[in-house]
Amino acid sequence: MALEEHRQTAPVYAVRHALRVLEAVDSHRHGVTADQLAKEIGVPVGYLNQLLAMLRRERYLGFLPGGGYVVGESLMLLGAANHDDALAEKLQAVLVELRDEVGAAVYFSRYDDGEVNIIDFAAGPDAPKVNEWVDFRSAAHASAVGKCLLAQLDHNGRLEHLSRHRPARLTSRTEIDDRALLTKLERQPASVPTLDLQEYAVGTVCAAIPVTIGKTVACLALSMPLAKAHRLRPAVDTLNERAAPVLLSMSI
Repeated sequence: MALEEHRQTAPVYAVRHALRVLEAVDSHRHGVTADQLAKEIGVPVGYLNQLLAMLRRERYLGFLPGGGYVVGESLMLLGAANHDDALAEKLQAVLVELRDEVGAAVYFSRYDDGEVNIIDFAAGPDAPKVNEWVDFRSAAHASAVGKCLLAQLDHNGRLEHLSRHRPARLTSRTEIDDRALLTKLERQPASVPTLDLQEYAVGTVCAAIPVTIGKTVACLALSMPLAKAHRLRPAVDTLNERAAPVLLSMSI
């Protein structure tokens, strides 16, 4: 399955503009119109309208009956004292929406303290979670999540990780040669999803995309049974298009 020509829709840039929009809206306590925002932050109205639609959908912005945007419920919750609880609730809601849109189990993962960490996931009867028959922390060399996270580290970081978690053959497709694995990770473009085509588990295909701002190494991923592999590319496209809300919640 070739996804080499897949192009990222730059969710990181969307988030940077979205943060500017939120900052501008927050400075207008009685609401602000799209035209006013476009002038203040220098974003074309057409692109701004797409951002505003996303921010309203995710409840970061509200809209006054008489016209004008104001700070929404999600932004107020994320800025409150119970930020961690609000963030976890928001993340789960986004993952559930993504699961239903792509028709596959969806995961949010981070590289914390030298380990692969599945922060949260959304699965269901029609979108089964991959069977974790080997601890994901020990299988970064084989899983889409692990490879996506390792690809975001520098060379020394990858070497250090592989020295602690020696690559083991999990299926006939698993790459266990350190040199070959490191070469693939170093050549992995940020604009192309990281794939696991039955490298971690027979009968399962997975893909992951980086969702990183600042020094946080993270990714969004999905998994589906091999029988649905023909749906992998459109599912990844949707995942990439909808990555901005996850990034946004991480940035506030």
